[in-house]
Amino acid sequence: MKLEGSCHCGDVRFSVESDHPYPFNLCYCSICRKTAGGGGYAINLGARFETLQIDGADHIRTYSALMTDAETGEATRSPAERSFCGTCGSALWLWDPRWPELVHPLASAIDSELPKPPEKTHLMLASKASWVEPEFGPKDKGFDHYPDESIAAWHQRLNLEVK
Repeated sequence: MKLEGSCHCGDVRFSVESDHPYPFNLCYCSICRKTAGGGGYAINLGARFETLQIDGADHIRTYSALMTDAETGEATRSPAERSFCGTCGSALWLWDPRWPELVHPLASAIDSELPKPPEKTHLMLASKASWVEPEFGPKDKGFDHYPDESIAAWHQRLNLEVK
């Protein structure tokens, strides 16, 4: 499925092909919440990096989050790059060199009509802000940390892959 997206001010526009376009993964981690979450969470989709087409690339800035090891307290930079518009600050996508074939556009940046997921996965609940009250549907799953299935596996289990 071709997804088209943009930032709020329109300086950056992009398109990407996605086999996994259902916005089901609600991430409550402090990084997503602070860089992109309006409801206390952010939603990433799965797409193929090789198909990413960008207009206004000169306006894009990236941020690699500071990660703190829970055991040692040591802080290191994540290799993942969170792209955003340098003009208006809109979060656009995440790309990680550990999985270079993938890109994860934020559902909030997508202008195309997205399909409604039949269930949602709430992840990183141990990191959610105290003011956030997750709204669970009858089939929703919740995880204190990472879920037990990937974006691709979730789409496959529910027979929702879009080619």
